[in-house]
Amino acid sequence: MATLICGSLAFDTITGFEGRFADQILPDQLRILNVSFLVPTMRRDFGGCAGNIAYAMQQLGGTPLPMGALGRDGSAYRRRLEDLGIATDFITEIPDEYTAQATIMTDRDNNQITAFHPGAMMHAHRLAVQKRDDIRLAIISPDGREAMRQHAEQLHAAGIPFVFDPGQGLPMFDGAELARFVELADWVTVNDYEGRMLCNRMGVELAGLSRRVRGLVVTLGALGCELWQQGRKTHIPGVRVENAVDPTGCGDAWRGALLYGLERGWPLRQCAELGNQVGAIKVASRGPQNYHIDRSLLALDTIRDQPLRSAAP
Repeated sequence: MATLICGSLAFDTITGFEGRFADQILPDQLRILNVSFLVPTMRRDFGGCAGNIAYAMQQLGGTPLPMGALGRDGSAYRRRLEDLGIATDFITEIPDEYTAQATIMTDRDNNQITAFHPGAMMHAHRLAVQKRDDIRLAIISPDGREAMRQHAEQLHAAGIPFVFDPGQGLPMFDGAELARFVELADWVTVNDYEGRMLCNRMGVELAGLSRRVRGLVVTLGALGCELWQQGRKTHIPGVRVENAVDPTGCGDAWRGALLYGLERGWPLRQCAELGNQVGAIKVASRGPQNYHIDRSLLALDTIRDQPLRSAAP
């Protein structure tokens, strides 16, 4: 069984600001905002939601199939995926564009400011979902607007259950469009802020939203997540992190674990518990695709009784 991961493929330039954004941005001066941040540290990583989610699934032993667009500078990304053993059947290259680029600045409290150039991602709708016997699950993660819309319709038409994960792409859609995504989807995942925005635009509460799908999960960072099913909420506690160094890609790592569990038919609670643990491992490493999980230390069929451990890179 394989999982189609529709979403962005991007290069991330990650910088670190040693102060706090809140100390530099004056609320009463936002109309004339003009700030500069000194960032002593910088690194460039492979990123994008589809790439990050696929990386997490592959680390756990799942079968991810990322589906997205790279630009004329994307050959190194394709080689990386292939070297990791991740199939690139559903990845196309757009020669007239650059690969999507995210410039991410993180302050000492792990708050982030991101500038994003979509580039080739805006052509991802050229890719069409293909019905294959091995594809039994999918996710719609942030991507080009038309790609998200078309791929959701195509997955539904193909009878492939999927997770709707709007993420940073949520503001592109109005209430009616978001309601259509939810109508087509089997599960919805959002963080706390996105959950409030989604409900606001659709004119519903979380409890009501959860009755439209098989499961709704609201991630809460270090606090874990809320699992909603048929109007009832269960809190899944977070996993303590000894040394949190970088939150970039944590949500994607969580979603990779979710999909790993769904591939295997696990209850949603068990999937969420694994997601919390993998997210905790990720934040202890810099960059979205630089953490390692030693599967030999795991008993994944009984994950609730077995703590996850991070292997040395």
